[in-house]
Amino acid sequence: MSRVAADISIRPYVDADEPSVLELLQASLGGGPAGRRSSEFFRWKHLENPFGRSLMLVAESGGHIVGLRAFMRWRFVVSGREVRAVRAVDTATHPDHQGKGIFSRLTLEALEMLRGDADLVFNTPNEKSLPGYLKMGWKVVGRLPVRVRVRRPIAFARRYRWIGANVGTAPIEAGLAPGEVLARSGIGDLLGVRAGEPRLTTDRSLDYLRWRYADAPLLGYRAVDEVAAGELRGLALFRIRPRGTLREASIADVFVREADRRTAGRLLRRIARVAPVDHLTCSFPAGSEPEGAALRSGFLPAPAGPMLVARTISDAVEPDPTLLRSWALSLGDVEVF
Repeated sequence: MSRVAADISIRPYVDADEPSVLELLQASLGGGPAGRRSSEFFRWKHLENPFGRSLMLVAESGGHIVGLRAFMRWRFVVSGREVRAVRAVDTATHPDHQGKGIFSRLTLEALEMLRGDADLVFNTPNEKSLPGYLKMGWKVVGRLPVRVRVRRPIAFARRYRWIGANVGTAPIEAGLAPGEVLARSGIGDLLGVRAGEPRLTTDRSLDYLRWRYADAPLLGYRAVDEVAAGELRGLALFRIRPRGTLREASIADVFVREADRRTAGRLLRRIARVAPVDHLTCSFPAGSEPEGAALRSGFLPAPAGPMLVARTISDAVEPDPTLLRSWALSLGDVEVF
């Protein structure tokens, strides 16, 4: 058992720790992106992930959990080849124990445990936590380009201020339930479109999509699709959430057949029609059909996007994950949840 300070020990998380860990997360990080720390959300995120159970370490002092370090399992594919990854999430240190090196020690011990089990770590830290990651070997990849389409210009102009999205999700059932769309015949053909992608892209299996969007508690994802002559031509997944005093539709992902930008454009416009929001946001891989559709559908560059950082664990990861051009990501891949 490793020591951080005389009264602090580190050990792996066990299921019995859940109540104490939820209390710690609430005390350290607040309600989180779902608005509240529930067992249902925690288990969905860390235990039910189809990529595998999260690696979690806790720090204890006097029989109480005072620190948590969680690495969420992720899987990328590059030209059909698997790249094992983890995403650094849910870093929490109790306010009474900050400044004792708990964050650094938990992180470094977790990285040692991940050697041989993962190829790289990635995450999107905020400005406060970024320096700590850089000191431990993370590299800045760059900011993902986010685009915005204004739907209600007057309200947007009066209340606009680009700040972080608020916690929680607006309880509005626009569009369709994701599970309904993901059960459509022909879904497999759409998921196979990116099979030859030469950049790092999430392994978007049907099991992953069901977990990520249909089964996600509290986040309220919705969907739109297009069916022509009984054939599924495309689908898009989004959720509605507050950003400051505005209401935003965050478009997580769009799936269409190869070279079918028209369908992608119609899906984006359909979200704009069915979602009662002030504006929409999106981010798609450079050169993809959804990106081209967004450009033609009135989406303009936002002031800033999420900062992506990465750290390799294995000796050789190709393409180089420290270069932004090596990634093919959508908002659903980097959304903080």
